Amino acid sequence: MQTLLREIRNTPLLWMLAFVPIVLVAEAVAPHSHTLLFVLAVLAIVPLAALLSHATEAVAAKTGDAVGGLLNATLGNLTELIIAITALRAGQYMLVKASIAGAIVTNAVFMLGACLLLGGLRHHVQEYNRAGARLSSGLLLMATVALLAPSAVADLEHLPQGGDILNKLSLGISVLLITAYGLGLLFSLRTHKELFASAGHGDDDKEAHWPIGTAVATLLVVTVLVALVSEIFVESVQKAAETFGMSPAFVGFIVVSLVGAAAEFAVAFAAARKDRLDMAVSIALGSASQIALFVAPALVLLSYVVGPKPMDLQFWPGAVTMVMIATVTSAFITASGRSAWFVGALMIFIYAVFAMTLYVVPPAGQG
Repeated sequence: MQTLLREIRNTPLLWMLAFVPIVLVAEAVAPHSHTLLFVLAVLAIVPLAALLSHATEAVAAKTGDAVGGLLNATLGNLTELIIAITALRAGQYMLVKASIAGAIVTNAVFMLGACLLLGGLRHHVQEYNRAGARLSSGLLLMATVALLAPSAVADLEHLPQGGDILNKLSLGISVLLITAYGLGLLFSLRTHKELFASAGHGDDDKEAHWPIGTAVATLLVVTVLVALVSEIFVESVQKAAETFGMSPAFVGFIVVSLVGAAAEFAVAFAAARKDRLDMAVSIALGSASQIALFVAPALVLLSYVVGPKPMDLQFWPGAVTMVMIATVTSAFITASGRSAWFVGALMIFIYAVFAMTLYVVPPAGQG
C-alpha cells in the first residue's frame, strides 16, 4: 500500500484520481446532469487508465517474457475494452465501432506521430529497430483487409438472410484475427524474439516495479472502478455529445480513443524524449494491432453474450478509409528505421484532418 501511495504522490497525472469519487457522487446526486457527468467521467478515466497501466506492467514484469507479453496483450487496452463492453450492453454499436476504428487510427497516426515529433525536437535524427514496426504494420494491414470484407458484402443485405450472412462473416473473421494475433505473439516472444531486441539507444534506467500483491490488488480494484465510471460515461455521452455539437462517431473515434490511451501516451512520449524510439514505436503500433486483432474480434464474440443483438464488423465507409490510410501511412513511415521531427508533424496533421472531418461531417444517419 505504501508503494501505491508513493506512486500517486509522485505522479501528477494520478492526482486526478480525486475525480473518481466526485463523479460517483455526482451520478447519485444529479443523474440527469449529463454534460457534467460526461466531463467528470472523462477526467476520472484518464488517471484510472494510467493506474491500470502501471499495475499491468508490474504484474507482467514478475511473470517472464511469454506470460508478461500475453498479459500486456490482454490488459494493455483494458480501459478501451471496458468502455466498449459497457456501450455494447447499452446497444450503442455506433459508439463501439467508432471507438475501435478511432483507437486504431489514434495509436497508429497520432501517438506515433507525436512520439516522432517529441523525440525529433530533442534529437536530430533517431533510429529504431524496424523488425517490430514491420511485424505490427503487417498485422495491422491484415486486420484492415479483414475489416474491409464485411463492408464489401454489405450490399447483400437486400437478399434473404442478408443480416445473418454479415454476422456469420464477422464471426469467422473474428476467429481468424484472434488466431493471427496469437501467432504474432508466438513469433515475437518465442520463436524469433532475437529479431525484436532494442537498438540500445537512450537511457537504460531500470524502473522499480510494485510488489506483486499490490499490483494484483490494484488491477482488480481499478478494473471495477473503470467499469463503474465507464457506465456513467456511456449513459451520459449521447446527451453530452448533443450539447457539444458532437456526433456519436466523433465521440467514439476521437474522445474515447484519446481518453483510453492517455496512460500509453505518457509512457510512449517519455520514451521518445529519452531517445528510446524502439519502445515508443512498439507501444504505438503494438497497441493499434492489439485493438484491431484482439479487442475488435473479442467485442464481436462478447456481443453474443452481453449485447442486445450480435455485432458485426461492418464499419461506415469513412472509418474503413481512415483505418486503411492510417495503416499504410504508419507502414510507410516506419519502413526506413530512421526519423526526424517533421515526419511526426505531418502525421499529426493527418490526424487533425480526420478529426475535423468527423466533427463537421458526421456519418450518414448520425447527424
